[in-house]
Amino acid sequence: MAYRSPLLEAPRAIAAPDGHPEAGVPWHWGDPFAEQRTAARGVVVIDRSHREVLAVSGEERLSWLHLVISQHVTQLPEASGTEALVLDSQGHVDTHFVLAHLDGTVWLDSDPEPVATSALPKGGKQTLREYLEAMKFWSKVEIRDATTELAVLTVLGPEADRVLTAVDVTVGAEPYSVAALPGGGFARRMPWPSRSSVDLLVPRAELAAWWQRLTDAGARPAGSWTFDALRVESRHPRVGVDTDERTIPHEVGWIGSAAHVAKGCYRGQETVAKVHNVGRPPRYLALLHLDGSPEITPETGDPVRLGERVIGRVGTVVQHHELGPIALALVKRSVPAGAELLAGLLPSDTADEEESPSRAVQAIVDPDSVPGEHAAPGREAAQRLRG
Repeated sequence: MAYRSPLLEAPRAIAAPDGHPEAGVPWHWGDPFAEQRTAARGVVVIDRSHREVLAVSGEERLSWLHLVISQHVTQLPEASGTEALVLDSQGHVDTHFVLAHLDGTVWLDSDPEPVATSALPKGGKQTLREYLEAMKFWSKVEIRDATTELAVLTVLGPEADRVLTAVDVTVGAEPYSVAALPGGGFARRMPWPSRSSVDLLVPRAELAAWWQRLTDAGARPAGSWTFDALRVESRHPRVGVDTDERTIPHEVGWIGSAAHVAKGCYRGQETVAKVHNVGRPPRYLALLHLDGSPEITPETGDPVRLGERVIGRVGTVVQHHELGPIALALVKRSVPAGAELLAGLLPSDTADEEESPSRAVQAIVDPDSVPGEHAAPGREAAQRLRG
């Protein structure tokens, strides 16, 4: 049965449309643009309780995780966290999650239904938990599904710490700092989708009570629409929406924050190191500003064109309170800043052109989202050898 947050029963809670990636939690609370403005200038709380949570414990939890995920975690301190990926053997992104290390357990929370490519010769997709269980071998670790134990709420905005102090929550100022919550669960400071963002993983049975405490303390209820608008503005991707089966970490900004380039011994590491050292990623994650005059918008997976040529795919599309309609898109690295693009499906893209109306709109790449030239250590070394 699909998850449905109990907060959807609250007055003014509006559910996301059918098939939306954020289905199961409130999409907005009646005024999505006002909610975004409050997130930018005040403080909001967002229900993200549809996220899945795994718990990894045991004396070898860090050394074992170090071997199966993309991040360097052998010395991950208590009361700290990070981000990480599981890649397939070609270095393509399978799933993304955020870690928190507290009281002898590493907590991993991810978007709903995380999957990974099986390590068996036949391949195929399996759940993230099934993949991790298959990779345990004789390691002294225990993995459990903790989704029924903890639910995620996100408090964000410049006044977030004021509200958290009012409910007796104190967490360090450094990104990914982790602190235990009174009564169970933990708080984790995040560097996105805004500078002032704290995830609270609260006991699931107390989700409504925590929501009430936070709103009583001054946090405005906001929906996943607000989170997505800020996430797109800050160019943070969502797996399966802003990525496809060919996406590598370099294309979407996950090198460093979620994938370590120097450590070995994890699946897909060769691709990560090779592209970092001697190559360039073929695509980059662009922020597109969409023409808002037509009453249409492109959809996830639609093509992006430069002239007649398809040069990318549309990811998340959202209405932003200041920027208007915006989207993330994976586009070819050769696409220049300021190029006039067309984002969305054309009738000619379908078998029945007469029955398929266009949803393509003009788009332009935000110049701040165009990556600078990466200094490739391997290429520079080779050039020095050639004189």
